[in-house]
Amino acid sequence: MAAAAGVVAAAGSAQQLGQLLRQPGGSLVVVHFWAPWAPQCAQMNEVMATLAKEHTHVTFVTLEAEAVPEVSEKYEISSVPTFLFFKNSQKVDRLDGAHAPELTKKVQRHASSSSVSAGSNDSAKEDLTARLKKLINAAPCMLFMKGSPKEPRCGFSKQMVEILNKHGISFSSFDIFSDEEVRQGLKTYSNWPTYPQLYVAGELIGGLDIIKELEASGELDTICPKAQKLEDRLKALINKAPVMLFMKGNKQTAKCGFSKQIIEIINNTGVDYETFDILEDEEVRQGLKTYSNWPTYPQLYVKGELVGGLDIVKELKESGELLPILKGEN
Repeated sequence: MAAAAGVVAAAGSAQQLGQLLRQPGGSLVVVHFWAPWAPQCAQMNEVMATLAKEHTHVTFVTLEAEAVPEVSEKYEISSVPTFLFFKNSQKVDRLDGAHAPELTKKVQRHASSSSVSAGSNDSAKEDLTARLKKLINAAPCMLFMKGSPKEPRCGFSKQMVEILNKHGISFSSFDIFSDEEVRQGLKTYSNWPTYPQLYVAGELIGGLDIIKELEASGELDTICPKAQKLEDRLKALINKAPVMLFMKGNKQTAKCGFSKQIIEIINNTGVDYETFDILEDEEVRQGLKTYSNWPTYPQLYVKGELVGGLDIVKELKESGELLPILKGEN
């Protein structure tokens, strides 16, 4: 059963899907598990139709997840839309959710690698190993889990997050559902077959059972880095430079009119300063309002002390006091 080039095929059974997966030469097959009641699925079907016209050597397939439950169960489809990528009937990648740019990127990556000769397998393994090392070392404490800390997608991952949070441990996470290559590759790399997996300083600590044992023995607190208290973090940020501006955006791109005006005023003084984008960090954005007892942004600090917002800075500029204050002369 061959799908016409540039057209999205529909699979209504496990047999039909099996036939569509058997494409000659190991070419790429992308399967969209969808549901008619989900509007985001309809949008992604349109994206698929566009991609099918651009990538005529790729087979695109839609499969109604709830209509073929045995297939959905086999591939652990727990939400729609979900996209699976196949070569030689073997799953090589996965994408959960309606992420059109990410779908386009994955199709381009896998479609281009389909035409690469088998002799490049060693270099592909090297690339994956380098990528895994980079991810493992992305933070002092890295958790590879199903879902995110806010929305764990399995009971073990949920328990792991709860333990780490209970102990005030600072960690970053990676959703292994978002990348099938990482999901499978990390099992081999770490010689650990299940998730979640916790790494500290680039070394595998283990899964949930190990973490529970370390918690019971009191060793967990000595192994994992503690989260910095918010007040300490705010003090450190405020004192990061003699003149610190907390704003929406950065020096190059202000993301609100008030921030843009205050940057223009400070730039005209010729004084060096650093900025912090409060849009990038909700914890700092909310915490600094309370800490400084100042409800709005931007906020300007000199030598760790709050000067004020845009109105105060304008007044200081008019009175000629701004430059001496920025230079720390007042």
